[in-house]
Amino acid sequence: MNIRTPARTLTALLLCSCAATPFAALAQTTQDETVADDAQSQERASALDTIGNIVVTGTKTRDPEDVQDVALAVTAFNEDTLEAFKIRDVQGLSFQAPNVSLDQIGTSRGTANFSIRGLGINSSIPSIDPTVGVFVDGVYLGINGGVVFDIFDLESVEILRGPQGVLFGRNVTGGAVLINTTSPTEDFRGKVRAAVDGPVDGGRGGENYTASAVLSGPIVEDTLLFKVAGYYNNDRGYFENSFDGSNFGQAETYILRGALEARLGDLTLTGKVDYFDSKGDGPAGQNRGIFDRDSFDFAIDNAGFYDTEILTTSLTAEWDIGPGTLTNIFGYRDYSALTDADIDATTLFLFHSNTETAQDQISNELRYAISTDNFDLTVGGFYFDQTLAYTEVRQIPVSTPLTFFGGGRQDHEVLGAFVNGQFYLTSDLSIIAGIRWSQETKDADVTYVRPRPACSVVDSTCPTTGTNPFIPTENNGFSDRVRFRNLSPKLGLQYEFNDSQVYGHWTRGFRSGGYNFRITNANAFEAIVARPGGTFSFDEEQVDNFEIGGKFQSADGAFTINVAAYITKIENMQREVNQSDPVSGVAQSIFNTADATITGVEAEARMRVSDSLLFTANIGIIDDEYDEILFDISGDGLINDADLNLRLPRVPEITWGVGLVHELFLGDSEILTRVNYQYRDEFAYTDDNRGFVQDISNLEANITWVTPVDGLSLSVYGRNLFDQVQVGGDTQIPFGGPLSNGINRPFDPLPGAGTFSPLQRGRNVGIEALFEF
Repeated sequence: MNIRTPARTLTALLLCSCAATPFAALAQTTQDETVADDAQSQERASALDTIGNIVVTGTKTRDPEDVQDVALAVTAFNEDTLEAFKIRDVQGLSFQAPNVSLDQIGTSRGTANFSIRGLGINSSIPSIDPTVGVFVDGVYLGINGGVVFDIFDLESVEILRGPQGVLFGRNVTGGAVLINTTSPTEDFRGKVRAAVDGPVDGGRGGENYTASAVLSGPIVEDTLLFKVAGYYNNDRGYFENSFDGSNFGQAETYILRGALEARLGDLTLTGKVDYFDSKGDGPAGQNRGIFDRDSFDFAIDNAGFYDTEILTTSLTAEWDIGPGTLTNIFGYRDYSALTDADIDATTLFLFHSNTETAQDQISNELRYAISTDNFDLTVGGFYFDQTLAYTEVRQIPVSTPLTFFGGGRQDHEVLGAFVNGQFYLTSDLSIIAGIRWSQETKDADVTYVRPRPACSVVDSTCPTTGTNPFIPTENNGFSDRVRFRNLSPKLGLQYEFNDSQVYGHWTRGFRSGGYNFRITNANAFEAIVARPGGTFSFDEEQVDNFEIGGKFQSADGAFTINVAAYITKIENMQREVNQSDPVSGVAQSIFNTADATITGVEAEARMRVSDSLLFTANIGIIDDEYDEILFDISGDGLINDADLNLRLPRVPEITWGVGLVHELFLGDSEILTRVNYQYRDEFAYTDDNRGFVQDISNLEANITWVTPVDGLSLSVYGRNLFDQVQVGGDTQIPFGGPLSNGINRPFDPLPGAGTFSPLQRGRNVGIEALFEF
């Protein structure tokens, strides 16, 4: 190879779009040391005249579109950007965009509780559908489990903000995250990476080792291409468990991935398979009745565990036929997981719980997309079928010597048909319109999580009829069926001018209703929810979003600023109400609690101030309020102003950040420096606001030396450099300690009793070697 690409990483950063136009790729420089420095500078400068475009697939048009041209708030990252940012899981993208929180709950490792623009969930119950849908290679992930795990070998990630119901269906009322793995390449190439990181603060855990490799190229030139990839991670645990002084958070993860692509004239077939296996310790649960919420201290007697195995396959067919492209995406996923957790978060045996989840799904989307000078049109249909089973076991010896068993099983089918188009009235003004019809059916068998003889829902041995033999005054469970049909429309305008645009639209989306697999008070549930004439299910949630925005850039592309303002109206808001309970530990009930309004503005900007220096900035501001309360969410027995004055869960009032990227050329090598700071305000975790997640000032930095050895780079990186405490949740429990104040009030730093608050990593520093050929 005669040409080196030392500017590749900065190019990637310039191409990363935080809803902004990417910038030019810097020039490739030769390895010939005889080339004069001024000639190298001239080459780099001239390359800035070529504006690099990042494209997004989230509009499902015939051809991917420049992110700056779409009338949509979207943040996109390409392969090299993700590598430059040292992203190890999707959660790492939380601090790259405003009004975006891609957190995992922490109760069950890998379970996503994503929130965008204040629409999110707080639950590890697998039957609870998300507000932010996740799609891998175009395949929708039917449950939140197994989402926030290690990622590698990615081609791009797109974060679409706001309801995406027309093109993506249900459960994308907050937005959608599109994860695309790499496809086989036409030329033979490979990539090998090794990294080690961990805490640098005394009294915490051990090293975290990672190695990965990707090999790709042709089997039959221009006809049949292949890719194989492997990933291994050995995490010796970031935390220290004060109970026994052991490293905690240990985990081991394997990923094997393969792909084949056949190019048969106008038809392209791409098959991908991914096998994932990961196991390790349970959650690092901090009890804030015992330990200060601004510390990483915790002590538990039960280390617990998780054991997750996932097989995912997809087959994508693209056929250029007639005036458009016919695309079919078939997907299959098999997910199984076991967990065990110390929920009381103390050194005593007060509340331990284990779960088993089994899920398999198939899906198929068929669409036809046409693009002309006058319009873009996409029509399609969607089918999804899922079987889900969940068993939960609770041991709470302080309330009963008996063990709780229960959970639920569900067959879930979705049908959908959609049409979406953009029609140009003039060369600058266009109408955007679309609509989706969907039908969703859920058949559920639920066993109340109550003291009963040992059984397993996954093994179909838990009863759903009759009365509980240990508690004859209550039923064992129920079987039920619910169906939802609705239309999700979108209507808007876009006006383009001078490499810029303004747009406005209204769209409606729905979050699925369904069933709670974690009912711990059988009689209360039947009296309140399933009373005569009522239903065992909770209703779907409707979201209407009104948005205006603009994307503006200078003629040379050196400066870009994008802004959006929106009003989101939520009807029948669907919430998981957590209540501390001395009998069951925590009672978690799903209700349609309220109607609410979220109003927000967000802006992102970037400026290239020289050939080697780039600045970025973003800000998001949200205001939330309840319009009508349908349930006593404050827990005082009344529906009144105390409920109306509460904050909506998962809505930080402000997020903002700044960053820079600098490139220093050193003859035949270079040094790339990236620094990014992002602030996220505190937000309520529980509906009664007694549980909350404190604010965070997150500083990340990395320095990469692109060595004179072709393809070799060495990096030093740091995450959460201010060592800020963050948790996956802050659930109130009846087991406290010396810091418990006996008072239950919103945003009180001290809990009335105790909390289960799974810790996330603090300061983390590492080194990495990357070799590409």
